Amino acid sequence: MDSIAEIAPDDWQRLAGDNPTLSYTFLNALHTTGCAAPDTGWSPRFLLMHRDGALAGAMPLYLKAHSRGEYVFDQGWADAFHRNGVPYYPKLLSAIPFTPVTGNRLLAATPEDRLLLARVALQVAQQMGTSSLHVLFPDDADRQAFAKAGYMLREGVQFHWENQNYDDFDAFLATMKMEKRKKLRQDRRRVLDAGVHFEHLTGTAISDDVLRFFYRCYVSTYQAHYSKPYLSLEFFQRILAAMPDNLMLVLARRGDQPVAVALNLIGGNVMYGRYWGTQEFISGLHFEACYVQSIDYCIRHGIARFEGGAQGVHKMSRGLVPTPTWSAHWVADQRFADAINDFLQEETAAMNDYIDELSEHIPFKTGTD
Repeated sequence: MDSIAEIAPDDWQRLAGDNPTLSYTFLNALHTTGCAAPDTGWSPRFLLMHRDGALAGAMPLYLKAHSRGEYVFDQGWADAFHRNGVPYYPKLLSAIPFTPVTGNRLLAATPEDRLLLARVALQVAQQMGTSSLHVLFPDDADRQAFAKAGYMLREGVQFHWENQNYDDFDAFLATMKMEKRKKLRQDRRRVLDAGVHFEHLTGTAISDDVLRFFYRCYVSTYQAHYSKPYLSLEFFQRILAAMPDNLMLVLARRGDQPVAVALNLIGGNVMYGRYWGTQEFISGLHFEACYVQSIDYCIRHGIARFEGGAQGVHKMSRGLVPTPTWSAHWVADQRFADAINDFLQEETAAMNDYIDELSEHIPFKTGTD
């Protein structure tokens, strides 16, 4: 299936659940605005399973001509293919474009149907003659299905915060080690002393002017790294109009002047930290706007988890802890498959050691503190 628009929105949503990044609205906006489209190297090839005339399962699939916008890095694999005269692209990919968020990739109600989808996807990859099939950020149930279907698994790490039913932000701070608590308060004071205050905007409170300011900041973040943004203003306008209750925007102002912004998605009692940008450097502003304000919002509204995304050990000092993530891979050429499998076994052992080492430095009190 070459377009999600060919699926009835209610049918898709019944399978996709409440993860906002899997929603029909989110995916359709990526496609129709041209952000994830054949012209940008994302050609939809969604896998659908019908039973008795009804949609019983689905899997988001894309034919990819590159590895950009994926957040699980396989460029080294691609280089090895090319150095040996074997084309790596096109490849088949199951993921949410530009979105390193764990969720369902096998959209089905039963373990048997999830396993069936995983196996049929392999047949599709073989029929299409692609070099490989990759599944990024599947949840635990899907990961088990992919492993059973013969995919190779790759481990990564992100940083997440869990709400322990804190009464307020001070109750959260009280669980941290003294030096970590003191440092976090000092960082917050530095931002306040710079004259910055924050607003939490949701739904229709996010005006078009605020969204346009956000987009200027979002673009500036990419420009600071000498790259171009993946997403367009039209994409954000579409999702704000169609799914406003799933957006929470942290707006930083100095006086009446907006200076920075962080945009989060909310769904299924989880907040997903996604986009950030600023118009000027203020010490501590990034951490306050992206992490601390979001945690404060989760506590105030009883949201169970905040996923702060990949990279950045500094997130641990704000209360986010290392959390394993996964991807699943199949490679057609057995020579490369064997080499990649050996690499993954070594990488997984190293990743587990890394997560264990990070876990020794979490900022929370232990029984001996």
